[in-house]
Amino acid sequence: MDAVSGLLDGPRAHGAFLLRSILTPPWSIAIRDEAPLTLVANVRGDAWIVPAEGTAVRLGTGDVAIIRGPDPYTVADHPATSPQVIIHEGQRCTTPDGQELFEMTQLGVRTWGNGLDGPTILLTGTYTMHGAVGQRLLGALPALVVVARESWDTPLVPLLATEIVKDDPGQEAVLDRLLDLLLIATLREWFARPGASAPAWYQAHSDPVVGRALRILHNNPAKPWTVASLAAQTGVSRATLARRFTALVGEPPMAYLTEWRLALAADLLRERDATVGAVAHQVGYGSPFALSTAFKRRRGVSPRQHRVAARG
Repeated sequence: MDAVSGLLDGPRAHGAFLLRSILTPPWSIAIRDEAPLTLVANVRGDAWIVPAEGTAVRLGTGDVAIIRGPDPYTVADHPATSPQVIIHEGQRCTTPDGQELFEMTQLGVRTWGNGLDGPTILLTGTYTMHGAVGQRLLGALPALVVVARESWDTPLVPLLATEIVKDDPGQEAVLDRLLDLLLIATLREWFARPGASAPAWYQAHSDPVVGRALRILHNNPAKPWTVASLAAQTGVSRATLARRFTALVGEPPMAYLTEWRLALAADLLRERDATVGAVAHQVGYGSPFALSTAFKRRRGVSPRQHRVAARG
């Protein structure tokens, strides 16, 4: 598993909020749901994403945007259009003056809007869960990422547009996986663009030595790794690996492994049947006490406190 896959391996999309919007100007929707990550794909027409701070960005046909929460933003036909709907946490909708909108105009399966003939069609997928594994990647993203259709050729947007309106058995699982695929493909395309300022640990994956070391650590976090044993697996000396890893990733191999293990542990602890002992074994700690000590030192709370807070 690499670091990009790690974003979705913690909570992977499960019952993610997915909606197709068909819209006729003037329209404006203020998003206040504090979701950690939202993806918006423009199937047809024009839209603007207006962050709470920063410059508004136009979204043309075929463009895909990733919005990192929890800051508010607005999606509209024009930056100057005043919001008509506010979406709060839990996808609760109100008018700007606070009146509840219990029933919005339904135009079909997972479809909402103000008219079937609207010139703009947007697909929105919202990840509502916070996961520790993805924090390293989320922290590297700006508030808004846009990948234009002209810069890549992907069948995923048309495929999601086709599947989102189906109501077949197992359709939620299909949509969750399609959303995951589109998100990862968009992130990968954006990080590969010149000037995208991809984080050092992402760029390090292309290095023949450090990239192999990262994949080994991600795939086998429970093994009792040392710099020497990791160097042996990558075919270089201990000194070479330590120097090269630190220069490209920004921290020594064992420090990186510790953070990765604790991130995995934080997500595994969310599972209902998980025990601290079982999680400790899965991520490479010899005992529940060892995991608890490391977890509290780095995160300020014990694994049990973290689990209670996450489930709450």
